[in-house]
Amino acid sequence: MVSLLSYRQTLVLKLPTAKKCDERGHPIRRNTSPPPRDDPEQTDWSPFDSRAHFELADFLYKQNQMSAGDIDKLLKIWGQHAAATGGEAPFQSHKDLYKTIDSTPVGDVPWQSFNLKYNGSRSNLEGVEDPAWMDDTHEVWYRDPRALIQNLLSNPDFNGEFDYIPFQEYDDEGNHRYQDFMSGNWA
Repeated sequence: MVSLLSYRQTLVLKLPTAKKCDERGHPIRRNTSPPPRDDPEQTDWSPFDSRAHFELADFLYKQNQMSAGDIDKLLKIWGQHAAATGGEAPFQSHKDLYKTIDSTPVGDVPWQSFNLKYNGSRSNLEGVEDPAWMDDTHEVWYRDPRALIQNLLSNPDFNGEFDYIPFQEYDDEGNHRYQDFMSGNWA
């Protein structure tokens, strides 16, 4: 009888190897350099005015996850102090901060859109109105997922951060450690 742990180890060994290949699926030699990226200059922090403004946005929004109200309070105090010394706060409000974050280009993958309208069957029951969404036209916005993934995979900031094949990891006591998508039971 095979134990569950050894079965899982066997299962992991039978999964794909995630060998590198080109866009046509042909294998790439080991240590082959990826195609060159067109990265902005290290001094280009746009749409932020400076590296300090970028780092502040990163701290408030991502690291600290500060509430909108607290961001506004901080920026108001900052603005009052800055006005007294002839400057200004890096952002006017949480909305200005969020707008700047949202305007950050993501690998030059443009937004695209299309309109969608329901054209399926209707209830046709007397006295029963169809829901409004059946008559509405819906605008769907998206970015090309393939181009986004290509940008992620070619970004040197993520080098060594991706698991390309599913795996299962256990601590010394045999407890399954979950970390991300590829470490789950269903990946």
